Amino acid sequence: MTRLLNQINPFSSRHETSDNRDEEEYKLPNMASLVIMISMNLLLQVSFFIVVSSSNKYAEYLGGNATFSGIVIGIPTAFAGLSLIPLTKYDKGMYKMPLHVSCCFAILGHVAYALAFRANFLYLILIGRCLNGVAFSMFMYCKRYCTDPRFVGTRRRTTLASWLVIGQGMGMSLGPFLGGVLYNIGFSNSIFNGYTSPGWIMAGIYVGFWVLVTKYFEDIPQPPTIMELQSASDSNAPPIGSLEVKGGDAEVSPNYSSAPTTRPVTPVDESFIAQLSLITRSQWGVIVCMCWFAMLCFFILGSWEANLPVFGAAAENFHWSPFAAGNFIALGGITSFPFLLFNLLAARRTQDRKLLAFGTILGLTGLVIFLSILRTGKINYGSLFACWWTVALGFNLATTVTLSLLSKQLPPEWNSRTSMAIQYSNYAGRVTGAIWGGSGVSVGMLNFVGLEIAMVGIGAVLFTTLWRDLKTKTG
Repeated sequence: MTRLLNQINPFSSRHETSDNRDEEEYKLPNMASLVIMISMNLLLQVSFFIVVSSSNKYAEYLGGNATFSGIVIGIPTAFAGLSLIPLTKYDKGMYKMPLHVSCCFAILGHVAYALAFRANFLYLILIGRCLNGVAFSMFMYCKRYCTDPRFVGTRRRTTLASWLVIGQGMGMSLGPFLGGVLYNIGFSNSIFNGYTSPGWIMAGIYVGFWVLVTKYFEDIPQPPTIMELQSASDSNAPPIGSLEVKGGDAEVSPNYSSAPTTRPVTPVDESFIAQLSLITRSQWGVIVCMCWFAMLCFFILGSWEANLPVFGAAAENFHWSPFAAGNFIALGGITSFPFLLFNLLAARRTQDRKLLAFGTILGLTGLVIFLSILRTGKINYGSLFACWWTVALGFNLATTVTLSLLSKQLPPEWNSRTSMAIQYSNYAGRVTGAIWGGSGVSVGMLNFVGLEIAMVGIGAVLFTTLWRDLKTKTG
């Protein structure tokens, strides 16, 4: 029937197909729900970073050390990875249930973190951050939402990922700054003071946000169950009209013997092994490359955020307080923010692989400069800030494309798996980076930076080898 229609008007179907393809490539989800997901990403970033500036002092007050402080910063991501196992089993491909779980555990975690001072119990800080880790499992759902082929077109995914990176940059700036400012409240009150106030304030914010989620977030329609699909396949097909041409006029007459023209449904029971066999060797290379960069970027960012307060407090010409360390970290994020906004516009017209290359080269430049000033001993506020700024901007830009690039190259059915792979890589980078950053002064700062440069080198080898395979659509 479609062939006869094309003979009658050979141009109309092409135009319709082209228009439908454009609509598919540029489609977006419900705006209120999209805003909630992007806002949730921002809140989680603030939650992750708000303890960075004061956790070292908090841990020391309760009997811990700098390495324990690094564990406090990084441990939530380990629990986020573990909590994804049951969450993805029961989420049914939807988002509202994980949102509720995330809000609940974020509140519990921040309250436990704040109560550690009153209880004078060091490990209650760790317990609180582990509970926060369950909330941080929502990072994966935010990424998956922005690349979900059910309602996000291929030319929208890098743009939406850029919004997540903007939230990442804002959280990296706002979190340490608020933590440093709140530290100045003092310690006259055993409940609400410089160490505990970040926990109480964030818990209150999540309570209000949870109300907004309940009221305004619209989940995608529930997918049909296997029984419903089986019932639909067993039911009688509706009559399909056949096209007859008489005197130049097209008439449709019923034809009950025609086969249904709907697209066949992908078999639900298709094995995972069979799907793996469809992935080419070059696609496997791209998967490994993107997972490496997803881990690498968060390893370096996490290590610097955990190391700067420790290094600043230990350096003879700095002697930073948590307030000063928070301001320094926040200043790097604030000054890079305009460039992250520009990246939002550039992502619509620039290939993902070029964005990745630019961000990596910029971040590597900051690492090399920092290594040189460590060797010469010419470390001052300006030179350290220049290094931090280039590292923060470069590797934040590089994180924009890791998931969006994979979602454009692999089948839509793989979106959940690629989201998991990228998020686990992020988690691995965050937890190991935070521990490495907390230990940076004790292992030696030259060794600290040298390892990171070596890891970027491995990524560069992967990147240059797979350059042609990394090409995808823009947007």
